[in-house]
Amino acid sequence: MTLLQVQHLRKVYTTRFGGNQVEALSDVSFSVDAGDYIAIMGESGSGKTTLLNILAALDKPTRGNVLLNRKNIVQIPEKEISEFRRNNLGFVFQDFNLLDMFSIQDNIFVPLVLSGKKHKEMEHKLMPIAKKLGIEHILTKFPYEVSGGQKQRAAVARALIADPELILADEPTGALDSKSTDELLEHFGQINKEGQTILMVTHSIKAASHAKCLLTKPYILLYSAWS
Repeated sequence: MTLLQVQHLRKVYTTRFGGNQVEALSDVSFSVDAGDYIAIMGESGSGKTTLLNILAALDKPTRGNVLLNRKNIVQIPEKEISEFRRNNLGFVFQDFNLLDMFSIQDNIFVPLVLSGKKHKEMEHKLMPIAKKLGIEHILTKFPYEVSGGQKQRAAVARALIADPELILADEPTGALDSKSTDELLEHFGQINKEGQTILMVTHSIKAASHAKCLLTKPYILLYSAWS
């Protein structure tokens, strides 16, 4: 089943000084099926982050459409877009984006708190995810008390806890050492085997090699890219 459809995306920025136009994306089209695990690769400046921001409903294209479960996110009103992201998308960032004043548990709870879920429901959902990611023993600690790999696994738990349709990962291994990278990629693989759709932007050949498919500049989807 097709989960995500990207149709003829074009993004043009106007520079602050001089008013010159820069085309970040030009006629990008591809689709993602439910259960896919796709890596997006390309050199710096190739538009990867721009593409991810549009898929995350953080930016709007100059032209084109993005359909998630047939809903065109480009046309969602601004007042509804935050709720849409919370209900449908999970995010994993290179720099973790954890709040230092919150415990690991409370960081993971953030999407559910914003959605108005009750604490009992949040606790019920937390432990299976924490055990799966091997972080159940650090839930009461704070981000500054744990390793980078543990922080990133907490970020993955935060992305998973709201049962998103799609996880968007932006260089998720970029701040990790080799051992933590291997552990995270193993968890991503297992999460995907359980049915979670993942779209990952990365510069890392190692990270990309764990995905099922590769999307490269000019954003051509290569299925079974590593077979």
